[in-house]
Amino acid sequence: MLLRSLYRKAAGTPFSGLLSTLQHTKPHMLAASMSTTYNYEALKVETLADYVIGVQLNRPDKRNAINNVMWREIGEVFSKLATDPDCRSIVLSGDRKTFTAGIDMGEFVEMASIVMGDEDIARKCFKLKKIIQTYQESFTQLEKCPKPIICAINGPCVGAGVDLISATDVRYCTADAWFQVKEVDVGLAADVGTLQRLPKLIGSQSLVNELCLTCRVMGASEALSCGLVSRLFVDREAMMAAALASAKLIASNSPVAVQATKMSLLYSRDHTVEEGLQFMALLNMSMLQSEDVRLAAMSQLERSKSKPTFAKM
Repeated sequence: MLLRSLYRKAAGTPFSGLLSTLQHTKPHMLAASMSTTYNYEALKVETLADYVIGVQLNRPDKRNAINNVMWREIGEVFSKLATDPDCRSIVLSGDRKTFTAGIDMGEFVEMASIVMGDEDIARKCFKLKKIIQTYQESFTQLEKCPKPIICAINGPCVGAGVDLISATDVRYCTADAWFQVKEVDVGLAADVGTLQRLPKLIGSQSLVNELCLTCRVMGASEALSCGLVSRLFVDREAMMAAALASAKLIASNSPVAVQATKMSLLYSRDHTVEEGLQFMALLNMSMLQSEDVRLAAMSQLERSKSKPTFAKM
């Protein structure tokens, strides 16, 4: 809307005059460098490109099974990336063979000790609730992180892995990827996000019910056709190259616009159209005053082949 308004003004104003009004300040020329330190035991975090951070599940000897350390570190890293000015987009991946085999069954020891204990049942329930909510909050940090997360999946993505990818923004996979909601097979209902998020990612409630109740494996082509992933690749190298290209494209855009868009998409997912529109009106009455709008508009008017440089947030 703002660009259309500027173009209308341009029709009756000397082009150089309009550019002069837009060029009242210079863009901030700030290069990206990872200033925040990320050292983890179960995750590998690295800069993939300017403003693009890679987060890799890093327990290859355990097929990236999610233990308590990884649970905690996933929540921590995305909480830190949320406010890192050198991060504008994120690529989440597994290793060369596996995305994740799901929860590390060894981690059930803590919960089993509570269940089998002699303590009053109500007190045991509150302890178990705290553990479950800690796991839930760890994965919810991916949604709370305002930086878009592109998830690159190859090999198995089982149980808690489906919970994890359901909280990401864009999902790609390889032809050898497969997905399984595994919890019913081990006597549980999925409790870390799959039952809440997956129905909003896949267009068929019947398919969601089938996957969650039968625990059957879903292959890559079916994941693509139902909308769980948006792109399918022959191998991991091609997928990672495409994920990086998309992440770089996102990172080249205004961080104000990108983060406001993610925020609005998530809000609109859980609210009515009317509520979503009202949210956007309240949001953009301030965002339209951002310097990023001026820089982007000026670039469009100049038909520049390169994008403007946007300040860090």
